[in-house]
Amino acid sequence: MGALGTAAMARMDERLPWFRALSAEDRSWVGLVAQAGIAAFVEWFQHVDEGRPTPSMEFFGTAPRELKRSISLQQTVDVVRVVVEVVEAQVDDLAAPGGGDQLQQAMLRYTRDVAFAAAQVYAREAEVRGAWDARLEALIVDALVRGEVDDGLHSWAAALGWTSSPVVVLAGRAPDDDPRAVIDGLRDKGRRAGLDLLAGVQGDRLIVIVGGAGSVNDAAKQVVPRFGDGPIVIGPEVSDLHAAASSARAAIAGLRAAAGWPDAPRPVHADDLLAERAIDGDGDARMQLVENVYLPLAGTPLLDTLATYLEQGTSLEATARLLFVHPNTVRYRLRKITELTGYQPTEGRSAFTLQVGLILGRLSEISAHADR
Repeated sequence: MGALGTAAMARMDERLPWFRALSAEDRSWVGLVAQAGIAAFVEWFQHVDEGRPTPSMEFFGTAPRELKRSISLQQTVDVVRVVVEVVEAQVDDLAAPGGGDQLQQAMLRYTRDVAFAAAQVYAREAEVRGAWDARLEALIVDALVRGEVDDGLHSWAAALGWTSSPVVVLAGRAPDDDPRAVIDGLRDKGRRAGLDLLAGVQGDRLIVIVGGAGSVNDAAKQVVPRFGDGPIVIGPEVSDLHAAASSARAAIAGLRAAAGWPDAPRPVHADDLLAERAIDGDGDARMQLVENVYLPLAGTPLLDTLATYLEQGTSLEATARLLFVHPNTVRYRLRKITELTGYQPTEGRSAFTLQVGLILGRLSEISAHADR
């Protein structure tokens, strides 16, 4: 048995590049497992005629738990294959006279059971790791939703193999399927698309975090079919997972406010729901509208032009009469407003958002004066 173990180690060193790359300690453990397997085979073969139906697989317990994380199932199969080849090469020397066929058949049966036993070992490890990964994933999603982001978040994400950027968060209604099946399906979809993906079902809400997509629309395309009925809101793209709390906050606020725009596209960007979010009480949306709409126009004729234009039902002529300017001047100012804010006053949704932004800006000025 000692000679067979030594020969097996030499063959593994010759045939298996990954084995040569292992640390000396791990190589030693692999060697001990191989020798224990050979010893277990000899012990079983000695009593095979006594009706012992199943070989003992206790030799897998020789290895420490950490070794199963260093060596994959495929590599374990490689080890079994090498050991079998070494033993088969010496069947004539090992078998009793006329017993070569019996030894060959016994080896086939034994190696089959070893392969099944190895699969069971790794299946149990996968189940344990899967349960641990699921808990980590739930913690990450919950932390981002709550905005409780710290250094531990990156450690959790690294444990799950997260390396991607940029990041975008989507929120929508969870389907009626089993939550675990939904999350597993999303993860498989992301893996096939080459994306990092984390998901969590919180009540009737599904939160999906996508990393590494070429664009926000690419990210949405991969995961939208997995949501249930109702609106789906895409948060703003952010640089990394640490900044994803702001994207999650915007997506969830947009999901709450989406009922205010029944004809919204599906999915809809959270920034396209700024007006509804602001009316619903979202502080981030209110601040963003003030900064994007009111402040760029404050102190200029553009602000009065916009306010008058909206108050007059977007009538160009009525606005020109009240401001005592030519209609072409109003047209010019409306174009400038579009350039500065990104919203076009002549378009219905944009006009509504501009109106809300003006109101919030006026209220913010009143609050600022009151504080003084």
